[in-house]
Amino acid sequence: EYQMLASLLKEARKRRGLTQEQVAAKLNKPRSFPHKVENAERELNVIELMDYCEALGEDFLNFVVSFSVSVREFRLQNSSNSV
Repeated sequence: EYQMLASLLKEARKRRGLTQEQVAAKLNKPRSFPHKVENAERELNVIELMDYCEALGEDFLNFVVSFSVSVREFRLQNSSNSV
């Protein structure tokens, strides 16, 4: 499920036309930070996720709702496949 979050963050960055370097600069983080986040090598706490969304120009609450819907659909799909 964290991979789903990482993918959604990457999609949001690309949709906004931002590079990983630009995101890192906005967050005042090393250039490797967005790469690690987008490849699920680095997990974010809720405050970091809020800051990340802000750096992307994404509304935090809308992003979390979108992520929640994706996770719910994934879980439903997996539970029906295991029956």
